[in-house]
Amino acid sequence: MKHASSHPVTQQDRLLAYLRDHDIARAFELREIGVSATAISRAVEAGNVVRIGRGLYQAADAEADLNTNLAEVAKRAPRSVICLLSALAFHGLTDQLPRKVWFAIGAKDWEPSIAYPPVRVVRFREPYFSDGIETHRIGGTQVRIYSVPKSIADAFRNPKLVDRSVAIEALKAALDQRKATPAVLMQAAADYGAARIMRPYLEALTSNG
Repeated sequence: MKHASSHPVTQQDRLLAYLRDHDIARAFELREIGVSATAISRAVEAGNVVRIGRGLYQAADAEADLNTNLAEVAKRAPRSVICLLSALAFHGLTDQLPRKVWFAIGAKDWEPSIAYPPVRVVRFREPYFSDGIETHRIGGTQVRIYSVPKSIADAFRNPKLVDRSVAIEALKAALDQRKATPAVLMQAAADYGAARIMRPYLEALTSNG
């Protein structure tokens, strides 16, 4: 049953409704829907809203979700792409839960300053930065994340950043979960400079059919 018209929608109502739909909100987004800085401050003081970063807010009862941190980074650094361990975890290809959000920026891009959540910034030159990007919607935020084949190729290509055992685990998981075919994985490895390293592992995992 809808509220009667005699019950006006307050700024607090608007604020909480927006956070229910979007998980995370920036201060300017809230201003655009008619929620003042004072109203935000009152909601924080009342314990209904949590300030999770500079100009970044979340409902106090929001579930702590690893993917929420990915959305926060996407809001702070819209050009960035979630990569390596964070991408593998998002795609369900590793049991390792990274303590930081790993994201890539271009070789000459300005590195964004992000106080929260903790991040690990990696610079990718072309074509490694711009290719293989998917867009996933997380709590109302568009998040750029490298695809399964690209993420696995990146893991094999960067042994100093991703342990080889983690890369092999991800490759096996992608095959077991049918998230990518051997042909697609091998093509990505060829496209992104990991063919020589990855081929023996892929052949070993697929040799029994």
